[in-house]
Amino acid sequence: MEIWKERLKMYDALVAKCSRFERKGKTMPYTSANGYMFSLLNKAGEFGIRFSKEVQEKYMKELDTTIYRSYGAVMKGYILIPDHLLEDLDTLSNYLNESYDYVMTLEPK
Repeated sequence: MEIWKERLKMYDALVAKCSRFERKGKTMPYTSANGYMFSLLNKAGEFGIRFSKEVQEKYMKELDTTIYRSYGAVMKGYILIPDHLLEDLDTLSNYLNESYDYVMTLEPK
């Protein structure tokens, strides 16, 4: 539970750096736009961000990470953000803004 609380503080600080959207959810913090979730912090304190298939594959290689799973389910289009990046809010805010831009290109739900 302590890790989750620390990660929640990181997530809140990260989302606060991005003025075009806000954090939602109480027990499962997430961001969404255009009817699509594009970031999520799960109960285990794992953080995932959604990208297009091509960008997802690129970042999985670059960041040496995997697809994101939450509550045992594979989150289509999401990558698991590695622990070593969680303190680099500037880089993460770039990824999060890129993800926001991506979901804004999708047909609204």
